[in-house]
Amino acid sequence: MNGFERRKEQKKKSILEAALALFMEFGVQKVSVAEIAEKASVSQVTIYNYFESKDKLSDKVLKYYVDQVWAEQEAILISDLPFDEKIKQITFEKSHLTDQMSDNFFQDFMKDYTTGKGYVEELYTTKALPLMVNLFNEGREQGFIDPDISNEAILFYMQMFKEYMQREDVAQYMLPITEDLTKIFFYGIVGREKND
Repeated sequence: MNGFERRKEQKKKSILEAALALFMEFGVQKVSVAEIAEKASVSQVTIYNYFESKDKLSDKVLKYYVDQVWAEQEAILISDLPFDEKIKQITFEKSHLTDQMSDNFFQDFMKDYTTGKGYVEELYTTKALPLMVNLFNEGREQGFIDPDISNEAILFYMQMFKEYMQREDVAQYMLPITEDLTKIFFYGIVGREKND
């Protein structure tokens, strides 16, 4: 990559980061291209040259956000940590990006997710599911998952959970209870055993 291409890619990244910061604080609909340009220290023309429209920029920002969150989760899933430590980190150590998310941005994010056809769905199917199956197998080998419960049953349960979350009427209630739902998924309603 030559110097021109490197500067171009850096500008694109600056625009994505500026847009993400503004979207997370105010939501996609409440942020203008002019505000993004100002925060990224570029002209509006530059944004349109690189991304064509605010809608296309929004799509790229969503992918950029999902890729960052996924990179954090993937690092945990493929690490050498024992199963219980992986679950604790997935459940309790929220992404620094998630902590900054406003209700408006979460609703915008869920609009893409609820279609069941977006980038999140593709990533879930192609990357997350295989690593989750590996995680279940590790948990079984390490004595944390009941060997009588099949991966198929766990995946079916996850699919039911996912399909319910994709309903538009449900998405608006998710953000305040996301951590609770994750705890219930991994620990049940009884919670962790006392010796954990």
